Amino acid sequence: MKIAVPDLFRTAALAFALATTTSTAQAADPARVAAVEPIRLALIEGLSGPFANAGEAVFRNLVWAVERVNARGGVTLPNGKRPLELLRFDSKGNTEEALAMLRGALDRHAGFVLQGNSSATAAALIDALEKHNEREPPQRAVFLNYSAVEPALTNERCSFWHFRFDAHADMRLAALTDVLRDDAAVKKVFLIGQDYSFGQYVVKRSREMIAAKRPDIQIVGSELHAIGRVKDFAPYVAKIRASGAQVVLTGNWGNDLTLLIKAAR
Repeated sequence: MKIAVPDLFRTAALAFALATTTSTAQAADPARVAAVEPIRLALIEGLSGPFANAGEAVFRNLVWAVERVNARGGVTLPNGKRPLELLRFDSKGNTEEALAMLRGALDRHAGFVLQGNSSATAAALIDALEKHNEREPPQRAVFLNYSAVEPALTNERCSFWHFRFDAHADMRLAALTDVLRDDAAVKKVFLIGQDYSFGQYVVKRSREMIAAKRPDIQIVGSELHAIGRVKDFAPYVAKIRASGAQVVLTGNWGNDLTLLIKAAR
């Protein structure tokens, strides 16, 4: 049984972007760097709860990138170098909590807000930032999105203040379904996803793209499960095996992906 999984954790792109900002800079005096007002990056992620592992993975990558930039003297700007400062805010995987954390980040003069492990949360943060930037132009902030990949965020909900590093879900699914199109041996596919906007979208678009590219492929099952609440995916794996599926296509991420794969072994 193959599992085709969109990789939702492209934090390396952000880490690379930050780490290479000063790739040609000479090492600076650490005391001088520390005396300069830093550029504050506010990470707002679920750092506790069912998806803490995903949030902590992002945090580790960003710590590495920030330390790398600061070791080279900081970010080079027209008026000199400025160090980066990473602020950590735990949304507990909750959108309302994320909005509360955003207020805290802006109070600390964060110029960049980083989030990605929920498209629903990303949409709420982008909307709140747009309103904040309109009210307080001198304290405007940019939203850096490393993995919230719902296409609406850069289509009908596009914002000038939002920059996405990652390929969105349609791009990923286009690549995955191209592989299925070219693999004549695949006849049966099972779809499974988390029951919220992104998971629902992946299941819906997977069905549509497979039908367009390989109408002979049979979708032998489709399941949506509560996000972050399933402790044992064995019943879902039993359904998948009973269906005769050769491929499982999922948009699951974080602990929901880990537990699904663990149950399938």
